[in-house]
Amino acid sequence: MEHSAEDPGPAREPLMVVSVHDVAPATADETARWCADADALGIPVSLLVIPGPWRGMDLAGHEDYAGVLRERAAGGDELVLHGWCHMAGPEGTVVRRAVGRAVARGAAEFAALDEQQAAGRLDRAKAVMDRLGLHTTGFTPPGWLASPAAVRALAGAGFRYTTDHFGVKDLRSGRARRGFALSHRPGGTGERLGSRILQTGAAWAARRRGLVRVALHPDDLHRPGLRDDTLRAIEGALKAGARATTYGAVVDAAAS
Repeated sequence: MEHSAEDPGPAREPLMVVSVHDVAPATADETARWCADADALGIPVSLLVIPGPWRGMDLAGHEDYAGVLRERAAGGDELVLHGWCHMAGPEGTVVRRAVGRAVARGAAEFAALDEQQAAGRLDRAKAVMDRLGLHTTGFTPPGWLASPAAVRALAGAGFRYTTDHFGVKDLRSGRARRGFALSHRPGGTGERLGSRILQTGAAWAARRRGLVRVALHPDDLHRPGLRDDTLRAIEGALKAGARATTYGAVVDAAAS
């Protein structure tokens, strides 16, 4: 039986990617907290790095923090580019900008860019990462939103894969490993419901031999109970048989 490019077949090992978002000097403490939790569980994480100006700091001006990231990568974690500045601008149509605001709370930097605009931001981001010795082949757009033109720019810039809300895509082959991104939405009336969905969804995906994706954000740590709920979700997926890995390893496994 043949399988589509989006479905490598049923005989798959359940995998889990735990990603730490918004990794930057401004959130060094929160990232360290999540990394310590991952270390205690004995699992790797994919660190989503913002190299440009964000929350009053930028990575280029904090080479000491780049050293921390290099150490994490040497220890088995993965570095993933997470945009340039993690902030949406005035580019694109009214509809695309509105969707970005609703879904990503103003962080959908790549949701409405044309190919040239996206390529410019990627060039700036890669220049900083390369100068600091931070190697990456993957890209997760802020808010998991990228325009088709931005995805073309990623392929042109040499990135191996990208992610969206629904899975991980190999930019070379076009193959995708489906798996919905589970995360909190701190603040607001949906916070507790989202937390319950994260816990039940992680175990459910693992039991179905799917790809479990748990996304950790710095602001989650500022809301009561969300850290504990997240750790329970990760532990539940592990108990259900999921093997923790990184986005890059998921793409490698699909290509082999």
